Amino acid sequence: MRAPLTADRTAFDTYRRSAGEKATVPRLALGTAIIVVCWALSSILAIVGGVFLVARLGSGGAMPDMAAFTATPAGVLTVLASFCGIWIGAWIAMRLVHGETLSALFGGSRRLSWNGFAKGLVAVLLTSLLSEVLIYPLQPAIARGTIGVAAWLVALVPIAALTFVQTSSEELLFRGYLPRGLARRFKSPIAWALLPTAAFTALHWNGANSLAINLCVMVSIGAFAAVLMRLVCATGNLGAAFGAHLANNLTGFLLISHQESYNAFALFTARPLEGPGWTGTEAVVLSLIGLVSSGLTALLLLHPRSPLKVEADRG
Repeated sequence: MRAPLTADRTAFDTYRRSAGEKATVPRLALGTAIIVVCWALSSILAIVGGVFLVARLGSGGAMPDMAAFTATPAGVLTVLASFCGIWIGAWIAMRLVHGETLSALFGGSRRLSWNGFAKGLVAVLLTSLLSEVLIYPLQPAIARGTIGVAAWLVALVPIAALTFVQTSSEELLFRGYLPRGLARRFKSPIAWALLPTAAFTALHWNGANSLAINLCVMVSIGAFAAVLMRLVCATGNLGAAFGAHLANNLTGFLLISHQESYNAFALFTARPLEGPGWTGTEAVVLSLIGLVSSGLTALLLLHPRSPLKVEADRG
């Protein structure tokens, strides 16, 4: 009998081997550079273009502050749209550097598992809501957001679509392109799992946060990223990771926001992590809640007796 939470090595081996002989370290480095450059260019074009448009239409020609802009509805939409550069870069890298189609990154079958996507989405929606319940006694200051219900309903579909662009692009790079290629060359999970997970986690460091809150964020996001990587190992497919990551971010963007800079579409706002006054004890408690949430997500999606258990991609 397979032990609980044991990865399906056959599924991941199929996914890993599908990278082929062109998944060399120099080619992976070149492909990653292409993706990062495309990401940077799309970010510059989207954000600078959005700031310029807002300045022309609503600020009498004066350029708005970047931080203030990202806190507006237009700014949130622009930031989310900027992640399309990762998709574009991955397509270029797969075609020109590896001689493969982009769909090869989805899984051993070259198709995204929509069953896994749905299960990942449901599981993280449940654990995200549980996290908010656990956080409430620590910080009960939850207020109604600035957006009206009618406007929220109108924004629901575009925000969900652009959040999918953002979260799926990150999964494509950090749980797909890098782990798949590195696992083709290196047996050690330190190379193909730990390094991409650490890079993804480090990108969430925020200079506006206190050291205690930044460490809390690193622990929480690192744990969640590890669960996402485990899902790919268990299934050999990005479907469940796509759904889980989408649910996590949708909760923050549309339901209860803990980020002052991205709360324009949230129905409710909580004390922002960027704000002052967080104590070390509160940061530790928030870290523990993040760890519990990630652990429950893993149980829901990987335990053999769970109704949400994801299935391996058989190729």
